[in-house]
Amino acid sequence: MATEIYTKDKIQLIDGTEIEIVPLKIKYLREFMLFFEDIDSKRTDEEAVDHLLKCAQIAMKQYRPELAGTPEDVADNIDIHNLYKLIGIAANIKVNKKSTEPVKNQAQKSGKKWSELDLATLESEVFLLGIWKDYEELESSLSMPELMATLESKREADYQDKKFAAAMQGVDLDAQSGQSRGQKEWEDMKARVFSKGKATDSKDILALQGQTAKSLGFGIGMGLDYEDLTK
Repeated sequence: MATEIYTKDKIQLIDGTEIEIVPLKIKYLREFMLFFEDIDSKRTDEEAVDHLLKCAQIAMKQYRPELAGTPEDVADNIDIHNLYKLIGIAANIKVNKKSTEPVKNQAQKSGKKWSELDLATLESEVFLLGIWKDYEELESSLSMPELMATLESKREADYQDKKFAAAMQGVDLDAQSGQSRGQKEWEDMKARVFSKGKATDSKDILALQGQTAKSLGFGIGMGLDYEDLTK
């Protein structure tokens, strides 16, 4: 059973000061990832590292605003090991200093591009909880792991309500479906989100992309192709 929603750790600045690093709130993650995607244009490791320093500058708006002025402020206060550690926890971008693989290539393997994520769908459902006055407050309050955990709990709670109401009518939803309907709805929803609405459910070929495909060992772009008949 999971006991943590996300990973957190500490990095050490050059002067010995420690900073706790947790996943970025969506407000800052959005800016971070949109800028990060331009790493595709970098040709050398030096250019890629400079780009990651600018990403870290954005992250410092959450962790240490006084270091968020320029990339040079970050470079003067953090070494390369802690830079990679920071972006790994802040945005799940994995770079190993000891690897012989180019920095750009390592960073690009960290998952789907931000522009491919239908964040509006995720936020809209969570917003229905009525906790936040607007979407800006929601994005300032939650990181992506927190958003996904909240959404999963909401969907499970909704299903339990439906299950109870059905039981009062003598209907066993779990027995009818042969599995947890709440879990199936959750998987189907994720498939729709990550395929930008093209996948009808989690078994649709269009859902086999990115990290989902990687975890299964195949998928679109990994030896499996398809023809999009919607175009």
